[in-house]
Amino acid sequence: MVLPQPACRFRFRFAPARHRTGPDPVRDGRTRGGGGMNAAIVEGAVPELQPPHDTGGREPASNVAQGAWVLYEWANQTYFSLITIFLFPPFFTGVLAANPIQGQAYWGYVQAVSGISIALMSPLLGAMADAAGPRKPWIVFSMLFCAAGCFGLWFAVPGQPLLPVALALIVAAIGMELTIIFANAMLPTIASDRRIGLLSGIGIGVGQLAAIVALILVLLLLQLPGEVQAPFIPDEPLFGLSKEAHETDRIVGPISGVWFVVFMLPLLFFVPDQKGRGLGRRAAAKAGVMRLWSTIRSVRHFRNVGLYLVARMIFYDGMTAIFVFGGILASSIFHWGAMEMAVYGIWVTLFAAFGAFVGGWVDLKIGSKRTLVWALIGVLLTFLLLLSFDRDRIFYVVEVAVAPDARAFSTLPQQLFLLTVGLFGMMVGPVIASSRTMMARISPREMMTEFFGLFALVGKATAWIAPLFIGIVTEATQNQRYGLMVTAPMILAGLLLFLLVKEERATSVVH
Repeated sequence: MVLPQPACRFRFRFAPARHRTGPDPVRDGRTRGGGGMNAAIVEGAVPELQPPHDTGGREPASNVAQGAWVLYEWANQTYFSLITIFLFPPFFTGVLAANPIQGQAYWGYVQAVSGISIALMSPLLGAMADAAGPRKPWIVFSMLFCAAGCFGLWFAVPGQPLLPVALALIVAAIGMELTIIFANAMLPTIASDRRIGLLSGIGIGVGQLAAIVALILVLLLLQLPGEVQAPFIPDEPLFGLSKEAHETDRIVGPISGVWFVVFMLPLLFFVPDQKGRGLGRRAAAKAGVMRLWSTIRSVRHFRNVGLYLVARMIFYDGMTAIFVFGGILASSIFHWGAMEMAVYGIWVTLFAAFGAFVGGWVDLKIGSKRTLVWALIGVLLTFLLLLSFDRDRIFYVVEVAVAPDARAFSTLPQQLFLLTVGLFGMMVGPVIASSRTMMARISPREMMTEFFGLFALVGKATAWIAPLFIGIVTEATQNQRYGLMVTAPMILAGLLLFLLVKEERATSVVH
């Protein structure tokens, strides 16, 4: 993959004058926040003068390395599309659970436990990796941990207890999220500031395309055989898997695990890693704990970063819950099976991929903050519209005549739902890409891994709240739609708080 390189030169831009009543901390060589601090913070010091190739004193990595990093998104997105969003959740709620209401509630509880576990583990491991230097050993461990959980889903047999299935889902989620932390922390070390947004957007877009490819393969090789006669469709599912025993549903776990490991290999082989610092595991753990505690204490000096972390925590949690539980809602109200959900997943992912590619370009042109603001507004509006559809109703109050034996995707409510969820997916792509880019732009370089650990900590510290409340409200009201409504106030509150964030890098200055 050949990625365009910007010209290697400095870009000068005059910023408007700002009123100040005291000494200029940048001009005077001091820091904001008063004296007496050995290491204080300057937020956005002279952002107008910045080399496009600024990667913390290192040359940007080669195009091959940057392309290999992009493939990491190709590797992980299949897990999210097959296991977390489109295929396994309807199987869990509609087949493994006693009924869809109970299934949605239990799925929320599983997501809540996963979120709490990740919140407790991610910042410490991120700090330890930063103290030790290389990130690839941590990536290998977490990658294999995730793959083990994925393979465990093969044993999700209907009629068996749900606890082993829940444990496999939790293990896979923890491994995936830890891998993402370490891989994301590599981005600012291989790309310039100007290219981070573009590379992140391309990565998310490539990931969405991977999801499309995986869903198409599942559709052609597992779901359509025996249902549709065509030259390119086998007579029976791959490997002779049984639909009656739900083997075609359970196999998505092992498929995701193998896919993840195979396509993570380019990152492990071609992306340059940090050099080792000669620390053993115990020393790295001790240094990591000390640096983590220091980072947590110093966050109050990174006011802009802290504000962003809180805002992102709120809106991203709400948006993620919608994306995860939206497929469950669609499957329930329209009675879609695995074949229809695969088509639904392809449809949504196509729009998300388009949104991510466009979002990366928009991020490059107008910045991460503006991209996020407009995308979040789109997410909120399309979500409220999604809730207005039912099997025989549109826009909350308009009744539509629907034949009892109507085919999938043939009724007006289903078609309008698909159109709206496509627009929702198109807004989600830029939010995913630019939220990560925003963190990379405003975090201090020398603490990047720790701050991505905090990024995950803050993002996951409350990530269990939305799924938990969805589960509670769903059980209390016996209505899946009411359960999902708890996410709208979260997105709105996060958006309003995010408007206060400045798009400028925080820098540590040591006297």
